[in-house]
Amino acid sequence: MQPDLELGEEINEVCASCHGEFGQGGKGGEYPRLAGLPENYLAAQLLRFRKRERINIPMLPYTEERELPDEDLLAVSAYLSRMELPSKMPDLPEDTSAYDRLLLARRVTNIARIPGDLELGEEIYADCVQCHGEKGGGKADGDDPPLAGQYTEYLARQIQDFISGQRWHEFSEELFNELEPEEISALLAYLSILDD
Repeated sequence: MQPDLELGEEINEVCASCHGEFGQGGKGGEYPRLAGLPENYLAAQLLRFRKRERINIPMLPYTEERELPDEDLLAVSAYLSRMELPSKMPDLPEDTSAYDRLLLARRVTNIARIPGDLELGEEIYADCVQCHGEKGGGKADGDDPPLAGQYTEYLARQIQDFISGQRWHEFSEELFNELEPEEISALLAYLSILDD
């Protein structure tokens, strides 16, 4: 069954109040970027919120089955997965109006670099490559989302949730529980340059 993208666009109007009109996220990473995340990943996370396997108080009312039945869940997941956000302004003809440039600029999302040991971060990220890809692009068909282009603050919170056990990650103990704070900072610094 093909998802209803028009329905997904309509549902996204509710999501946009926190996650942005273009799925770009908001408030410096308090709300994660959703645009371009794999359809299966988005649907799986919405189901985890619904089943209380992933706890996020603001998401609870929106993922109740009466508010977001399965058809709607699949439609909004498909719609968000097809949204594209460039990480830099495209080359435009010189006669492009300032208004058109402004509209395009609103869609550009580039994560600010953060300080940290990039070489150490790259070394630590080597353990993540198999699932999240060499350049942090994730896997289009699975449960391994892109990390490149996601807010650093959001990723830091997720790592802490994996360490504390509030959020499940298949390799949490091997990957995160043994990392020192400076190693986590280095990993986040490296992830912050992957969308450059």
